[in-house]
Amino acid sequence: MIGRNFRDIGLICSVGLTGLITLILVLPTSSMAQGGQTIVEQWSKVQAPPPVGLKAVQVNPKETAFLILDIEQLTCNPDRRPRCVKSVPKIQSFLQKVKAKGMPVVYSLTGRGTKETILPEVAPKADEPIVQSSVDKFFKTDLDKILQGKGIKTVIIAGTTAEGAVLHTATGAAMRGYNVIVPVDGMSAGNLYAEQYTAWHLINAPGSRRRTTLTRFDMIEF
Repeated sequence: MIGRNFRDIGLICSVGLTGLITLILVLPTSSMAQGGQTIVEQWSKVQAPPPVGLKAVQVNPKETAFLILDIEQLTCNPDRRPRCVKSVPKIQSFLQKVKAKGMPVVYSLTGRGTKETILPEVAPKADEPIVQSSVDKFFKTDLDKILQGKGIKTVIIAGTTAEGAVLHTATGAAMRGYNVIVPVDGMSAGNLYAEQYTAWHLINAPGSRRRTTLTRFDMIEF
């Protein structure tokens, strides 16, 4: 009788353990079926937020610098980023206004870029500073030192790619206490989604939203 009882207890424990394992395996699937999906499963259901608002801005040329990021032959060409190519005339036109006001200009290069690879339409003068880094142009460069040395409080950022150099350098600037102005017609990417995401991120993310203004070149006054 005692042996039979032990066998019954063992059978119950066996069934209980199997049921427990089954429950553990089934629960995540059931939870996911009830709305616990990750963003990957819900990707197609995401709707874009309303368009961001662009604001007119007034800047002090003595306290503002224009940053031109990675406008090079390697990154800004019809094959890789045709939208970048289309943005160059606007950057060039604004650059002329900037130089007429005596505003400092700082350029950046990608890891493989050189001064000679910067597109001629926006090429720097011999004495204009150039920094070279990955997506954050403050990282292991003298950019912050250059800006502080000129008494800069605000940076206007144009360049490519939007989700790379523009996003991370703008965030880096904001986190260092600079006011950041990004003309959306001066930032470009390989596709529209990257530009849209960058614009949304800059005015919504904790690191940049309090110091960033999105605008257009023709909405910037000196």
